[in-house]
Amino acid sequence: MTTQVTITLSDEVYRRAERFARLANRDLASVLADTIKLSLPPISSHIETLEPISEVSDEQVMALTELQMEPDQDKRLSNLLDKQQSGILTEDERQELQDLMQVYQEKLLRKATAFSEAVRRGLMEPLSS
Repeated sequence: MTTQVTITLSDEVYRRAERFARLANRDLASVLADTIKLSLPPISSHIETLEPISEVSDEQVMALTELQMEPDQDKRLSNLLDKQQSGILTEDERQELQDLMQVYQEKLLRKATAFSEAVRRGLMEPLSS
């Protein structure tokens, strides 16, 4: 199944995509569709069932700003990243690393969204850059 959408791109992004499509001998629509597909990480089904952060209490929002991986998962992720860097990752470990990276990315997204919601609600000041 596919869904057709209309988007507005800056002239520069459009030109870059058009040049890439021409160089790759592909149509522009398929290049843009593949780019979006590859840039969006998969979302596990349990994340989809979580209540949107905009609908949770102030206390829950603030708790979510502290969200982190479980210590054992974090330690294992670091170990697997070290092994990947050394080039000694097995296929099973590669899959485990991918799974842990997904957990990490989902928690990071939820945490960032909680920060944004906390600032929007006036529960905390924006982080200075």
